[in-house]
Amino acid sequence: MSEFQRNAFGRVGGVAVPGATIDEGLRAYMLRVYNYMSIGLAITGFAAIGAFMLAVTNDPAAAVAQARNMQLTQFGYLLFASPLKWVVMLAPLGMVFFLSARIHKMSASAGQIAFYVFAGLMGLSLSSIFLVYTGASIGRVFFITAAAFGALSLYGYTTKRDLSGMGSFLVMGLFGIIIASVVNIFLGSTMVQFVVSVLGVLIFSGLTAYDTQRIKEMYYSMDDDGTMSRKAILGALSLYLDFINLFTMLLSLFGNRE
Repeated sequence: MSEFQRNAFGRVGGVAVPGATIDEGLRAYMLRVYNYMSIGLAITGFAAIGAFMLAVTNDPAAAVAQARNMQLTQFGYLLFASPLKWVVMLAPLGMVFFLSARIHKMSASAGQIAFYVFAGLMGLSLSSIFLVYTGASIGRVFFITAAAFGALSLYGYTTKRDLSGMGSFLVMGLFGIIIASVVNIFLGSTMVQFVVSVLGVLIFSGLTAYDTQRIKEMYYSMDDDGTMSRKAILGALSLYLDFINLFTMLLSLFGNRE
């Protein structure tokens, strides 16, 4: 398939098709990937801000708990202080496994809905960052992440270098920081957290470029619209996760705490 994409001419029904036509289809496919990803990020942002606004109150009479000098509503207590917080934290992970396993059996519209539900759940999970970091630093780190992500993804799209060789090392590094993060839940070491954040920035920077190239090579001009949409959703999921993880790692390093 990659050889098909790299040829100056493709063939459709035995007739040569100029590479420019294939490139036009590729651009439309990649635009669909980025559109899905952008909508997912917007849903996550609105869900996170909305959940936080519902979770805190300035009225002591309406508060049922307190977290970091903030009064929590009943919803905030359930979201941040009750055992339900573990469900909120783990639900996005479950949706990732569900989407990865089932997307090929879904219709394109069902796949979009599942992806957007996942983005909403991720927003609920990320709403706790507003308890820890100032709003100004969250906004600043978001724009830094967006600029870095854009440059890295552009590199992955345009480079002629084959990035597949570094993919296995990046995935191994990803598993390494996941294990270290889980262990640090019990250790509570700021040094371990710092090292994980630094390595995480490097790993997810590499994954952004690698995943962009991999998604580009998934394109096949003869796919029907449903298959193309499902590929685009999976691609958007990969890039979305790269963005969110890069954002949280940078926030851990450069965010100003409340």
